[in-house]
Amino acid sequence: MACLPDYAELHCLSNFSFLRGASHAEELVERAAALGYSALAITDECSLAGAVRAHMAAKEHPQLKLILGTEIRLQEGLKLVLLATDRRSYGAISSLITIGRRRSKKGSYSLSRTDVEALSGKEVLVLWIPEDFGHAEWLAKAFPGNAWIAAELHCGPNDRARLNALKELSRRSGLPLVAAGDVHMHLRSRRRLQDLLTAIRLRRPVNECGHHLYPNAERHLRLRMRLAQLYPPELLAETLTLAERCDFSVESLRYEYPEELVPEGLRERFPSGVPAKIAELVGHELALIAELRYEPFFLTVHDVVRYARQNGILCQGRGSAANSVVCYALGITEVDPARMNMLFERFVSKERNEPPDIDVDFEHQRREEVIQYVYRKYTRSRAALAATVICYRAKSALRDVGKALGFPPEEIDRAAKSFAFWDHPIEPTSQWFELAQTLRGFPRHLSQHVGGFVISRGPLAELVPMENAAMPERTVIQWDKDDLEALGLLKVDILALGMLSAIRRALHFVGMKMQDVPVEDPAVYAMIQKADTVGVFQIESRAQMSMLPRLRPENFYDLVIEVAIVRPGPIQGGMVHPYLRRRRGAEPVAYPSLEVKKVLERTLGVPIFQEQVMQLAVVAADFTPGEADRLRRSMAAWRRSGSLQQFEDKLKSGMTRNGYSLEFADAIYRQILGFGEYGFPESHSASFALLVYVSSWLKCHRPAAFCAALLNSQPMGFYSPSQLVQDAQRHGVEVKPPDVNLSDWDCTLENGALRLGLRMVKGLSEEAGKRLAAGRPYASVYALDLNRKDLRCLAAAGALRSLAGHRRLAHWSAAGAERRAPLDAPATERLPGLEPPREGEDIIADYASLGLTLGRHPLALLRSRLSRLQLLTAEELRLRPHGGTARVAGLVTCRQRPDTASGVIFVTLEDETGCINVVVWNRLAERQRGELLGARLLGVQGVIERDGEVVHLVARRLFDHSALLGPLAAASRDFH
Repeated sequence: MACLPDYAELHCLSNFSFLRGASHAEELVERAAALGYSALAITDECSLAGAVRAHMAAKEHPQLKLILGTEIRLQEGLKLVLLATDRRSYGAISSLITIGRRRSKKGSYSLSRTDVEALSGKEVLVLWIPEDFGHAEWLAKAFPGNAWIAAELHCGPNDRARLNALKELSRRSGLPLVAAGDVHMHLRSRRRLQDLLTAIRLRRPVNECGHHLYPNAERHLRLRMRLAQLYPPELLAETLTLAERCDFSVESLRYEYPEELVPEGLRERFPSGVPAKIAELVGHELALIAELRYEPFFLTVHDVVRYARQNGILCQGRGSAANSVVCYALGITEVDPARMNMLFERFVSKERNEPPDIDVDFEHQRREEVIQYVYRKYTRSRAALAATVICYRAKSALRDVGKALGFPPEEIDRAAKSFAFWDHPIEPTSQWFELAQTLRGFPRHLSQHVGGFVISRGPLAELVPMENAAMPERTVIQWDKDDLEALGLLKVDILALGMLSAIRRALHFVGMKMQDVPVEDPAVYAMIQKADTVGVFQIESRAQMSMLPRLRPENFYDLVIEVAIVRPGPIQGGMVHPYLRRRRGAEPVAYPSLEVKKVLERTLGVPIFQEQVMQLAVVAADFTPGEADRLRRSMAAWRRSGSLQQFEDKLKSGMTRNGYSLEFADAIYRQILGFGEYGFPESHSASFALLVYVSSWLKCHRPAAFCAALLNSQPMGFYSPSQLVQDAQRHGVEVKPPDVNLSDWDCTLENGALRLGLRMVKGLSEEAGKRLAAGRPYASVYALDLNRKDLRCLAAAGALRSLAGHRRLAHWSAAGAERRAPLDAPATERLPGLEPPREGEDIIADYASLGLTLGRHPLALLRSRLSRLQLLTAEELRLRPHGGTARVAGLVTCRQRPDTASGVIFVTLEDETGCINVVVWNRLAERQRGELLGARLLGVQGVIERDGEVVHLVARRLFDHSALLGPLAAASRDFH
């Protein structure tokens, strides 16, 4: 049997050539290695977005060389493949991609022969895929010795004739021939999906795509035996010549941080002298930072924070690095590290050899100012946002595949709506669903990261291509945060946090600053212990509110624990109940050694934070700090990669060698596995706990200001404006409706009451609302000088009451008062004697135009009918005993499905007396999916579960009573 020829595939598209490539980069690498290819070039169209993923996959196959490049189509019609041979040529290709993308709108590019000529002399290898033979002379002249003609044969009827024509072209031009595959998929079986992608890209059904579809499935990674049958041996051998010249790896990329920054020191934080503990900590931190040359990284973050504070933008650093002494001294965080017990190697490690990650949260409505400051300081050539890869999910995959297969729109809509937001796999019950499941997880396009900035000393485009974002005045790189982390590249997170906006506004209302908030207020902790935390940062969710009466926080560190303990890691690791039992004194607290006691004493012998797991590995199992950090990273990834098992033997043997029992080692390892479900770092919890306390203090002592600030900061948080207003009213706050003669654009305080602002009026433009507020008072509706749309919005919201009376009269007045030419002013007329709307009509109009009502709750009007159905109120349910059965009904305000194996769904219902917490187990959710997802007014029959003051109703049956609501627009907020 003849030997198989060696081969390097030089033209291959992954699914980062959006809606063209039908395979993941990882699949292509795996298949090429399995086929025995010598090399594989990933050459996505005007993109290097899949480069890092391919690189990480190729590291598992050292026998396969990975080549990076790109495919481009020029304005003149040429189709070229560019391959990087070294760092310089890679930078040139990356810069070219940036030029083409930056001069075009998002999702497209534009390049000419002149642009490509700039690559001449930079050792870029060029493959020409001829579609006409008119550019050979230009190519040979522009890239002498570095240009080839690619022969791509796909078993077409004229392959032999085309190959002969290419040989003749090669002879005349002097450009050598090389074999290439124009690969779009790793396996032939992806042909159907590739056709679908073409149809989706063209926005037409497959049966109308005609010659846009490839005639066969030959654009896959083919067997070398098959290639030997198609290509002359010299063309296959030439692929190895090119591959040998390509000697670039993304691991050779080196990142240089900006340097134009000046440090300030510790004097501001410790004016009376640095405490001994802090001096020791900062000495250790600074030595490690200096050794790893991370000074510019920390100073970059400091500079951004300094700008925000100088401009009155509230911000708060968090994350592991943010809670170091260095960051405290630089003003990045307000959490005093002397109060915490941080492990510096959690975020800076010699063995890790990559920069730490610092997250800084800014007011979400002013973060754009900070982003534009970064662009101004470093310019667009040196700063850009990281990408976020938007991938197909169940519903979007079903919709796009359904359209491509030609299904009627109503059938597609019905199928998509049958899937809940928590659904993951699509059962392959039909070709439609099977293809949709394959498409799930495919990248659809690049979006911008929520705030991860990459900032470089030199041109960023030489490191990674940049392109325009959909938002104006923003640019993004083509790699996401995982790609950056894999390569150890700096990312400064400039994030938006709605609670910071709300806190700053609330403090402004009451004339205070954050440092003026009294610490450790017993009234605040009493409120928290009762789970009276609607609107409060972090501890407002169903799970947190269930935990608060059991944990009963009494001080700041209790809040740090509360933030961290209601996470999948501690829950799955079985840490919650032991901690609560020990806290109540129902279980003794014991430590196997003094070293373990030092690590776990603050959490009663139970590891709750990631840092504690790392410290245990160091003190009990002899891990180095760097090894402990690798353990931490594996904890975050083990569900995907299973990489945690490599530490099991080292951890257990180290503990037993140091005298710890095997039972203790097993227990610690099981808890570490639990952290694989997402454990919270203590440093994050500390930063968040500060905001928890401040927001709780404002809710406790300044409820009107707190509610107004939350409303002015929407959209944010767990609760809708309707729920926030109802909660404020239950706390004695008087809430007044919006009125053009009394309201500002924002919600305001009016003699202790909360006046809703014009921003609450749906459909009213901000420009019109602010102009109205500035021009008060008004004598008539006509004096408002607004267009028809804005007048209708105000009339619908009841905001014209002081000028026109009830809603019907307001609509009448608005109809004749739209902005007109001066000579077309309406004549003065008496208002007609229209009857005011009934109470129910007003409530429906309130929900439609404001999203809330200041009148009676809708269910108060329905209570007599609901009582006849034997449906209890929330207040009545709270008085019923544990284990009893009950029937309730309420407006669905929230559905939440945490990502746990049990598949439980938490539903919050609301009636005129409060909220009802419903637990729906997965089997019932699947059986009554229609009621669960579709009901606005949901009835529940179930069993009462009571744990102290916490009451849940475990559903046994669901009922849809939405018909009783009529046209009432009641929406639910749904969360994972």
